[in-house]
Amino acid sequence: MSMFAPLNISSSALTAGRLKMDIISSNIANATTTRGKLVNGEWIPYRRKMVEVEPKGTAPFSQFLKDELGANGVKVTGIVEDKTPFQPIYDPTNPDANKDGYVMMPNVDITKEMVDLMSASRAYEANITAFNVGKSISLKALDIGK
Repeated sequence: MSMFAPLNISSSALTAGRLKMDIISSNIANATTTRGKLVNGEWIPYRRKMVEVEPKGTAPFSQFLKDELGANGVKVTGIVEDKTPFQPIYDPTNPDANKDGYVMMPNVDITKEMVDLMSASRAYEANITAFNVGKSISLKALDIGK
């Protein structure tokens, strides 16, 4: 196993965590955007986005331990749109209202986004701590070699 493997694992998780926080921030910023995308000449609301993450490599964890591969960590496999339906809100004065007076609002739940943001933030902090511990261990190992 490489001396830098723990740092590579933490850095891949930090990169994925940062992207998650960016996407969540975008969702919160667009929680009231009724004109998210123009489709067939008609505006549709912003659709919530989510980050998909999976472990690097396809071997089970026990195989990683046996082979001591350096391909550990996580990778972002894509950013997907949430398929939950839009929320109709009655507001006949809104220029985006349909003939019945309803405006279709984005499928973004601010409470859920804030919980996801707190979770991603805590995971990011944990990975920073793990990175610093790995760095400290590497420096101590170098000191032993003096």
